[in-house]
Amino acid sequence: MISPATLQRGLYALLFAALAALHIFARVLPIEGTFGDMPPPELIVLAGFAWVAQRPDYVPVAMFAALMLMADLLFLRPPGISSGLAVIGLEAMRARAALFRERGFLAEWLTVAFILTLMLAAERALLAVFFVAQPGFGLVAIGLIVNILAYPAVVAVSYWGLGVRRLAPGEHAAEARLV
Repeated sequence: MISPATLQRGLYALLFAALAALHIFARVLPIEGTFGDMPPPELIVLAGFAWVAQRPDYVPVAMFAALMLMADLLFLRPPGISSGLAVIGLEAMRARAALFRERGFLAEWLTVAFILTLMLAAERALLAVFFVAQPGFGLVAIGLIVNILAYPAVVAVSYWGLGVRRLAPGEHAAEARLV
C-alpha cells in the first residue's frame, strides 16, 4: 500500500509535468502572443524554483531536466545549455529551501533573481565560447527582468491556486516516518 505522503508527492510531480506540458503547448501554438516585443517568462523554470522553495520533494530533478530539455528542443534553443543551467539553478534553490522558511519571501525572491542572473551570464558565456549566435543583450536583459517580476505571481498561483505550501515544523518529522 502506498503511503499518503508518497502519493501526494507523486500527484504534485504529475501536476507539475502537466502544467509544464501545457505551457510548452501554448508557446508553440502559431498564434500572435500578447507580449508584443517582450519575451514571455520562463514559467517552467519559475514554477520549478517556486515549488522547490516551498516543497523540495515535489519536483524531481530528472523530470525537471527532461521537461527543460524538451522545451529547449521545441523552442529551438541550443539543446542542453539553458536546461542544464536551469537544473543547476533548481538544485541551488533546493539546497537553500530550509533557509527560506526562516528568512521569508524577500530573501527567496532576491535569491531567485541572483540565480537567474547567474544563469543568464553563464549561458551567454557558454554561447560565446562556442561561437553560437545570440540574441541582443537588450532583449535578453528584458527577459531577465520579466522573469524576476513574474516570480511573485508564479509563487502566488502555486501557493493559493495549487496548494503548494511549506511544511509546518511538526509535519516534517511525521512525513519522514511515513516514508
